[in-house]
Amino acid sequence: MLLRRLFAAVLAPLALLAAAASPARAEVVKTGHIEVELVSQEAAAVPGSTVFVALRQKIQTHWHTYWRNPGDAGDATKIVWTLPAGWTAGDIVWPTPERVRVGPLQDYAYSGEVLLPVPITVPASAKPGQTVTLKAAAAFLVCEEICVPEDAVVTLSLPVVAGPAKPDPKWGETVAQVLAAAPKPAGLKATWKKDGETLKLSVTGAALKGADFADAYFFPYSGKAIDHAAPQAIERGAEGLTLSLTAGFDFGPEATEAPTELSGVLALKGGSYEITATPGETPAGSVGLGSLPAAGAGSTGGAQASGGTGSVGSASGVGGLPVALLFAFLGGLILNLMPCVFPVLSLKAASLAAHAHDPGKTRVQGLAFLAGVVATFLALAGLLIAVRAGGQAVGWGFQLQSPAVVAVLSLLMLLVALNLSGVFEVGAAVQGAAGGVSAGSGLAGAFMTGALAVIVAAPCTAPFMAGALGFALTQPPAFALLVFLALALGFAAPFVILAFAPGLLKKLPRPGAWMDVLKHALAFPMYGAAAWLVWVFSQQAGGVALALLLAAAVLVSFAAWAYGLGETRRFAGKTPLVAFGFALAGLAGGVLLTIGALKAPVPAAGAQVAEAAGPGLAAEPWSPERVAALQAEGKVVMVDFTADWCVTCKVNEKTALAGPRLADAFKAQNAVLLKADWTRRDAAIAAALAEHGRAGVPLYLVYPKGAGAPVILPQLLTEGLVIEAVEKAAKG
Repeated sequence: MLLRRLFAAVLAPLALLAAAASPARAEVVKTGHIEVELVSQEAAAVPGSTVFVALRQKIQTHWHTYWRNPGDAGDATKIVWTLPAGWTAGDIVWPTPERVRVGPLQDYAYSGEVLLPVPITVPASAKPGQTVTLKAAAAFLVCEEICVPEDAVVTLSLPVVAGPAKPDPKWGETVAQVLAAAPKPAGLKATWKKDGETLKLSVTGAALKGADFADAYFFPYSGKAIDHAAPQAIERGAEGLTLSLTAGFDFGPEATEAPTELSGVLALKGGSYEITATPGETPAGSVGLGSLPAAGAGSTGGAQASGGTGSVGSASGVGGLPVALLFAFLGGLILNLMPCVFPVLSLKAASLAAHAHDPGKTRVQGLAFLAGVVATFLALAGLLIAVRAGGQAVGWGFQLQSPAVVAVLSLLMLLVALNLSGVFEVGAAVQGAAGGVSAGSGLAGAFMTGALAVIVAAPCTAPFMAGALGFALTQPPAFALLVFLALALGFAAPFVILAFAPGLLKKLPRPGAWMDVLKHALAFPMYGAAAWLVWVFSQQAGGVALALLLAAAVLVSFAAWAYGLGETRRFAGKTPLVAFGFALAGLAGGVLLTIGALKAPVPAAGAQVAEAAGPGLAAEPWSPERVAALQAEGKVVMVDFTADWCVTCKVNEKTALAGPRLADAFKAQNAVLLKADWTRRDAAIAAALAEHGRAGVPLYLVYPKGAGAPVILPQLLTEGLVIEAVEKAAKG
């Protein structure tokens, strides 16, 4: 008996110590598209305390589950607990959800890995030394293009200890982080006011002082309170912000009695807050910011600075749609002067020269060119809006982020150049359809010239144009298309005006042999455009794909030559079938090689390597974390958002960012150049561009040392302008 008591006295504390040290144990259940398990913040439970147990979901790539309010479609995760006697479970602590766009629907969901913590109350009667089993039956809807209901029963074994429990060694810190980041009340005052179909939600309070409102969004708890898919325009006030929401069923005209409260989560870049708004007036003194795009992952962490060299050309401020339309038209005009458009100027010049002394045909040419520009701009804009509505982070110039598009365009530019060089001419049937005029200069030729000009110019943004595009992509589709239409009209205006100004065109010499010489000479800018696109393709797809595309170019050139041979050797109204057979074979070979190039192994899109931007000046890879770290070190940071397919970007890099004087200035001011390369699609870069109201490159940001928002530089740089901006940033 004495020995038994002695062993009990020694072993009981050791047993309790072992229980406290043993982590909670759970099994992972696979439901088909999700791995599910219960994880705990604490390694053990203490009588009379609360432990947080989270339902962990590891969701299959491209699939998602839903928040407490799923939005326009879906169903929230539900948990039914089976607990020991006296143990009780509270409500799920819901992390801030993601916005998932599915066609016209806006859903609130989770992807990747998500933890849903639940507070579990441990009764005071729980006995230390025992191990309890917590069981949860979870049901969730998991969706991609289709939705699949799945469920799982998961358990967690949790020891009970007398002393303070330690964090679970595997999941304790993760659950703590989820709880810390979850939306919480912060003493904010929120009011709402109905104005027609619009709900004005105003939020003020000390927690919002100095907050970044660029990506502010309200997630309502009620699925019927607002139109989830409608944009949420933001207005900044002296004490907070106001969101313009589109009323839903509860607040719409069909509602018999409007609710007295509007509850939900206000999500900002720096955190999320639970708010409950009551009816009241909107605080006066707001400054309109316009509807801003979601910053998403990878934002640079700073709103666009007012003033400075970058404040001109933003349409996202006061003025709304009318100002955006004006800026878009001006941006389209200026786009004609950007380096991107230079290759296509040869086509415009050849067309003008061909009909300079025939006012009627010149006017028709101008209208056909206008139609090509407008149709292509609106087609690209419609595709861009549709892709973004599907949840993809893309911007203006997105088509040249596709190696397939770049490969096809390079071969098309090569064919245009060969046509200008006289290697082949378009057949008589096509000429007749175009109005019986010379190949490439009829209605079809003018229309295609406009289309090519837009495709080549689209990757670049001009002054005024950048802000207008940033505004357009945050508006409803109808408004966005109006902005793109204004941009198209501005871009086409110089050529159309010339076409309707015969007095200017008559100053050109009369048609003659000089026109053939001019036409052949103007082929070389098109050869240059083809070479540039091939180089862009090599940057995207690698050396093997480049070799195959070059071989395809040779075969396509052979096909064009053979076709031209057949066209020029007609006899008795018959066409030499042998020549056309060779042309068809060459074209087929070119197509097969192009397909092979697109299927070649693509180099990994890993971390960028530092590269020299000029003598003594190297560009490091961009990331928002790197920006923050360099600022914290007291360094000035310049970020160059660029792409290999952006000719304006490359011109700036070779002129304004490549001189030894600039390198000396960066060294003297303790400045660092970062490069965000958007040659291939990158959601983080797209989000950072959107944060600053931009839809494309180039974009140049200069951050002051220490902290603070960046100054945005113009699209066309000079070395002196960059040095001046860096010196100002060094002074804080």
